[in-house]
Amino acid sequence: MGMSTLKLLKYVLFFFNLLFWFCGCCILGFGTYLLVHNNLGVLFHKLPFLTLGNVLIIVGTIIMVVAFLGCMGSIKENKCLLMSFFVLLLIILLVEVTLAILLFLYEQKLHNYVTDGLTESIQRYYSDNSTRAAWDSIQSFLHCCGVNGTNDWIRGPPASCPQGQQIQGCYTKAQLWFHSNFLYIGIITICVCVIQVLGMSFALTLNCQIDKTSQALGL
Repeated sequence: MGMSTLKLLKYVLFFFNLLFWFCGCCILGFGTYLLVHNNLGVLFHKLPFLTLGNVLIIVGTIIMVVAFLGCMGSIKENKCLLMSFFVLLLIILLVEVTLAILLFLYEQKLHNYVTDGLTESIQRYYSDNSTRAAWDSIQSFLHCCGVNGTNDWIRGPPASCPQGQQIQGCYTKAQLWFHSNFLYIGIITICVCVIQVLGMSFALTLNCQIDKTSQALGL
């Protein structure tokens, strides 16, 4: 019974992490593509590293490292790798909870910071090619104009702004999308947390099962 349970846990955890490793590879590859081609440019000049490409590369790398530890720890039945996998998942979960609390507590400050940063980047539109590329990409993709509307453009809206009388600002449109899809975002967030907790539980259970099997075999 102990050996069959060990094998089941081992392969479940292995394939579970293998799937996430491939997802991490895809995210890392897409982030690298965006970074190389620099299609989205830079919006926040106070945080020039905060681009979509950089964020995707960081997220993809973290997923790949954690999933690799889970894969190797389970298939090799290595307790050290399994505990490293468990600790990293725990740290990531704690960081996510902390960020959620901070976003809730400082929502207004974050709103003001984002609005001021986007407004400042509009002023750089005609002098900075990276900023121009960023705004043109966002306005064309989201079919929006400026931060809160066409009035944000002192020289008049650029060609990337859609034509029309009631065109929404990009930040306003993003806020409306977030609020209208808040339920789905919440469900996805909860699912991610549940998957992380399951991964931690599987790692601990497999670790304990390895101990029991070793004791039963007299190792």
